[in-house]
Amino acid sequence: MRPPILTLTTDFGASDHYVGAMKGVILGICPQARIVDICHDVTPFQIAEGAYVIAQAYDCFPKKTVHVVVVDPGVGTARRPILVEAAGQYFVGPDNGVLSMAYSRGKHKVRLIANDRYFRQPVSATFHGRDIFAPVAAHVAAGVPPSRVGKPIEDYLWPEFAKPQRSGERTWSGSILKIDRFGNVVTNFHVRDFPDLYPAGHALEPADRALDLASRVLEPHGRAPHTQSRAREQADDSFASGQRPLPHGLGSVAMAREQADDSFASGQRPLPYGRGSLAVAVTAGRRKIATLARNYAESRPGALFLIVGSSGYLEVSVNQGSAAKLMGCKTGDPVKLTLE
Repeated sequence: MRPPILTLTTDFGASDHYVGAMKGVILGICPQARIVDICHDVTPFQIAEGAYVIAQAYDCFPKKTVHVVVVDPGVGTARRPILVEAAGQYFVGPDNGVLSMAYSRGKHKVRLIANDRYFRQPVSATFHGRDIFAPVAAHVAAGVPPSRVGKPIEDYLWPEFAKPQRSGERTWSGSILKIDRFGNVVTNFHVRDFPDLYPAGHALEPADRALDLASRVLEPHGRAPHTQSRAREQADDSFASGQRPLPHGLGSVAMAREQADDSFASGQRPLPYGRGSLAVAVTAGRRKIATLARNYAESRPGALFLIVGSSGYLEVSVNQGSAAKLMGCKTGDPVKLTLE
């Protein structure tokens, strides 16, 4: 029989005893457990970032994995502890939205953790990770049925950061979910939330969406997009006849850079990419980024651009640099998406 797997995601960092204490509690209850550290460097108190981190990792784990997520600025208050059953896995943490990206993706059940038989006693007012979440997760991993932990509830929290809000005909207000160690700025604009950007009936897997966004999505509403092969034919014909090459996908890299730089410097509206008349722009602080790339090498070093990351979210990046430092932004800051 395969040993149970438990994962830990927290904002505790690595310089204190907190993570070690949680592991000790888990192993005392379920000594055969395999404990995996997903991340302990979530920005302190940033619930949305914690939700994003676990959402990008949990589906890489086997069924029945138990995930403990502790980003808990409300510890010791009336904030409730919950156990979530979703995607064939279990999630233990506070009812503050940190588990929302797990239970928002499909069928799920949320239980209020109420049976203190499975708590570590006495329960501290400031360390529920050790005294509630870790022991409950360990008992579930050891075979305790979730029904013994607590009854299902329906009034669990659905936080605002889970979805961007439409603020105009072609604008959406969102936020920065995470800034990774490379300085990439991950927004909460996910390609699946903008179905009008794709041809009717054309379903894409996340990886395909990431690769295909730049070359297919920027068509006007109601107009069928050109195929990639047709775009390539146009570019080849144009090049052969001595004309300036037509952009296909993101167009000639050099041309895209030149146009984007000229447009940004002159204050003109961002130039369209792809083969339509719509342009995607993300505004964060006083910076407006309208260059869309398919990979980091398509932009010159030091230039800001948009890219769809492996998670499917739009990110602001810099080739071999930190977008966050250039923009002066941080996790939780507001951003705006515009289709022009």
